[in-house]
Amino acid sequence: MNEDSVGGGPSVPGSQWYDADAGPLVRPYAMTGGRTRPGPSNVRFDLIALVVVDDDPPGPAEESLLGPEHRSLLALCRAETQSVAELSADADLPVGVVRVLLGDLLESGFVRVSRPVPPAQLPDERILREVIDGLRAL
Repeated sequence: MNEDSVGGGPSVPGSQWYDADAGPLVRPYAMTGGRTRPGPSNVRFDLIALVVVDDDPPGPAEESLLGPEHRSLLALCRAETQSVAELSADADLPVGVVRVLLGDLLESGFVRVSRPVPPAQLPDERILREVIDGLRAL
């Protein structure tokens, strides 16, 4: 038994909130309030969906009510348009957490998300090859 845990009692796996090498640990469910889905609308964010700050976001008073992770994502989006995957990497947060936080920001009107074109709506490869062949013939 390990007697190094807080309070001097035996250490329970997963009960340490501090790692000497990594610093304080915050569990993902603490950042999202225990939620695993983004907002009541359950919107789904693709990894390649682009996130941009809304042209007319709510004021600073509303932004001050956001958590630090929300504000971090907003700051990254203000710098440049980023995909969900890039936001996850740059904010050093799991993708699931980023999706939940983006759902909050989207529903509050802070960000807009452009979803990728579904594969069924992409042009047929045969048509594109015909266009390329036609341009080469010119």
